[in-house]
Amino acid sequence: MATLPAPTAASVAAPTRYDAQRDKLAAYFDGTARKAWIDLTSDAEVGGIRATVRAGRERMRATLLDWLPEDLRRKRLLDAGCGTGALSVDAACRGGHVAAIDIAAGLVEIARKREPSFLGHGRIDWSVGDMLEPSLGEFDHVVAMDSLIHYRADDLVDTLQLLGRRCHGSILFTFAPHTPLLGAMHAAGKLFPRGNRSPAIVPINEQRLRRRLAGLHGWRVGRSERISSGFYTSQAFELVRR
Repeated sequence: MATLPAPTAASVAAPTRYDAQRDKLAAYFDGTARKAWIDLTSDAEVGGIRATVRAGRERMRATLLDWLPEDLRRKRLLDAGCGTGALSVDAACRGGHVAAIDIAAGLVEIARKREPSFLGHGRIDWSVGDMLEPSLGEFDHVVAMDSLIHYRADDLVDTLQLLGRRCHGSILFTFAPHTPLLGAMHAAGKLFPRGNRSPAIVPINEQRLRRRLAGLHGWRVGRSERISSGFYTSQAFELVRR
């Protein structure tokens, strides 16, 4: 679920404001929220609010998978912020070679345990750390589902530009679209239920984001889909080569 880039030798203009968020995100997903996220991404019974979040995330994952080729054999995919690994497994079952990375070691540990014993032609390389790590190599597709929602629009676009240098096909990512409700919740610091509150989610105006993305070298926005399910609201964008 959580991953964030840090400056590397390969990053000419690394995104800003990430260092402060790194410790917050790692502490949240490996600490207070670990059990909640394990339950949320399993078949365990959850309460009403989390049930709507689970349903929304399942719909979003299905949408992103639908935007990927049905046959991923001989394709490399980066699951940036893999969490407990559901999307990585689905992509690998299509034959993809998946690099699954997350900043939360505890979630990656669960993902490894949940990996099926048989993935057909696919494979998954699990790792903990930075999605911009140069050693991860290059990819045909990159997916960042709900892993960039804690960052401002400028940082999000800078991150996509860096990912785009290592991707040949498509980049699929989600952001928290600005709505009156999300804006008010963000201002009040209450985007998650009390007791399991995450580092702040940053609502982003869709049209402003589109204008920023228009400046991405070599990329354009393709498909878009907004999914709302109770407490879950997220919007997917597809970036494709010009």
